[in-house]
Amino acid sequence: MSPKTIPWMLSALLIGGLGEFWTSDTMAQVIKSGPPSCPGIALTFDLCPVKKSPGYDQALVDYLIQHQIPATFFMSGKWIAKHDAEVERLLGIEFFEIGTHGEVHAHLPMHNAEEQQKEIHGPVRLLSEHYAHKATLFRPPYGEYNDTTIDVVKLLGLRFIQWSIESGDPDPTLTADQILARIEKRAKPGSIVVLHANGKGKQTKVVIERLTTEMLPRKSLKPMTVSDLLACKQNNP
Repeated sequence: MSPKTIPWMLSALLIGGLGEFWTSDTMAQVIKSGPPSCPGIALTFDLCPVKKSPGYDQALVDYLIQHQIPATFFMSGKWIAKHDAEVERLLGIEFFEIGTHGEVHAHLPMHNAEEQQKEIHGPVRLLSEHYAHKATLFRPPYGEYNDTTIDVVKLLGLRFIQWSIESGDPDPTLTADQILARIEKRAKPGSIVVLHANGKGKQTKVVIERLTTEMLPRKSLKPMTVSDLLACKQNNP
């Protein structure tokens, strides 16, 4: 959709919705998992802004790169602005995929359509203008959204990505064993797991090490980026 049409469509949202202009097949789909016929699982990492530096789990990312583990990162605009070198590095890894996670990590349902558009489109524009990267995947901050969010995401031409497994890795009270147990209980073909790479997950690297060397092989599941997972239709590893 042309960017020139967005203000008009947003105006329609603000004055009463788009019911007469949209049909159900044009609504954005909230994606929580991939096809169950695919022997893959998407490991996704949110890069939310943090108050304390460095806001980046270097050891975790190094492990993913060293072992060539496909992963998808969702970056907030505020995080991007403070991590130029890290953004460049992540964009340079061919088996990584980069999506966006809002501008300042706002609670989207508390905002109107115009405000949501600014929050959602901010990091998309930043990645395009400063890094020549076209981001097509979006994950809402806190996983929160309403009908307006879905409408705006569709207007912006993005894919709305949630998750089917919440790892709970930012919770400082959870051990690596507990996080792994949460994931193993729910892991199946097509799963999308949400984790964090901004340093909030103190156990995340250990979890990923054991997940990729023990649990996933045992379940005959292989890590994939979100886009590869959604395009996958194989039923054999």
